[in-house]
Amino acid sequence: MKRILLIFCSISLLILLTGCWNRKELNELAIVVGLAIDKIDDEYLITVQVVNPGQIAAKEGGDGKVPVVVYQDKGDTFFEAIRRITTVSPRKLYFSHLRFLVYGEELAREGIGESIDSLTRDQELRTDFYITVAKGRRGGDILKVLTELEKIPVNQLYDSLEASQKAWAPTITITLDQLISELISDGMDAKLTGIIITGDETEGEALENVQRTVPRTRLKYQDIGIFKGDRLVGWLNEAESKGLNEALGNVKSTVIEVPCPEKGIAAIELVRTKSDIKTVLLKDKPKGIVQYEAEANVGNVQCRTLDLTNPQTIRDLEIKTENDIKRNIRAALKLSQKDFNADIFGYGEALHRSNPDYWKKIKNNWKPQYYKNLPVDLNIKVKIRRIGTIKNSPYNKIQKE
Repeated sequence: MKRILLIFCSISLLILLTGCWNRKELNELAIVVGLAIDKIDDEYLITVQVVNPGQIAAKEGGDGKVPVVVYQDKGDTFFEAIRRITTVSPRKLYFSHLRFLVYGEELAREGIGESIDSLTRDQELRTDFYITVAKGRRGGDILKVLTELEKIPVNQLYDSLEASQKAWAPTITITLDQLISELISDGMDAKLTGIIITGDETEGEALENVQRTVPRTRLKYQDIGIFKGDRLVGWLNEAESKGLNEALGNVKSTVIEVPCPEKGIAAIELVRTKSDIKTVLLKDKPKGIVQYEAEANVGNVQCRTLDLTNPQTIRDLEIKTENDIKRNIRAALKLSQKDFNADIFGYGEALHRSNPDYWKKIKNNWKPQYYKNLPVDLNIKVKIRRIGTIKNSPYNKIQKE
């Protein structure tokens, strides 16, 4: 028995020592970090941003070549266009490290549903990359621009999108899982952040662009796109985008400017926020509620007559901040209800959670009949906790000549 047991253990250990049956060497792969999807003449135009490993690993700045390479080709299907790129790329494209996907606006307005199938079906693709829309241009143009702080442009786009949502709030980070969830939902419509190119696009493709203290060409996030089904139907401006994020609870911190009693402005920094969207039934009719709470600091005072030692002054600043948040949310709500009839806030989902039986009866008519005229109450509460290291501003005492 001991001999049999020893043989069995030896065989078991040999199984653990086997190698990878489908291994691929690093020098055989082109690591894709950015992907753009466009459509031209009923064909998919696929653009990929591939890491140039020799330049990234070089200690002395390499040999002057760019740190990434962009490949582009067309095909009747997404998968065909990807495979066609092998005619110009010396290595097979490898998508497991994809961090950023950008759709061209033309394709986004036509519909992104077909491409979603390819993105979810491929086992190489993870679902944690961010998705955006190139506002007013092709997505492939975005991937050609070099950035100044990061060698790999996609890394800067990824980090910038996260930072802008947390610290300013007019953008939104959406991954593939989130996008699919919103696209197939009856009670929530999708939204994606827009991205633009400032400056000359052709100059942005050259290495000289990032060798300046002020690059002539930059990438910038701007506005949030509203989808109805899988089609882009319009854009929220900066204030409306902030209102949407405030209602959805996506705001970690931001700055709100409020007018002074006589002249000038004060900047109020929101440092902690909490938001909850609900849909309740009143007399068998749905009603939306936004419950929003925020803690704030006085960040900057440009007023000559603002007395921060007076509790009533602090309360007035709180009220003005609350009103600004209400205006932003109302503006976004009006656009989504009256102009596009797209439930980007998720009031339908909230009704599904609170009253599932009622939702089953009306979900097919939610947007055409109910959401368009849904009354919404905004319960906004802002509390200023700190005014900074000084009380009243020295600006109050400066004499004007």
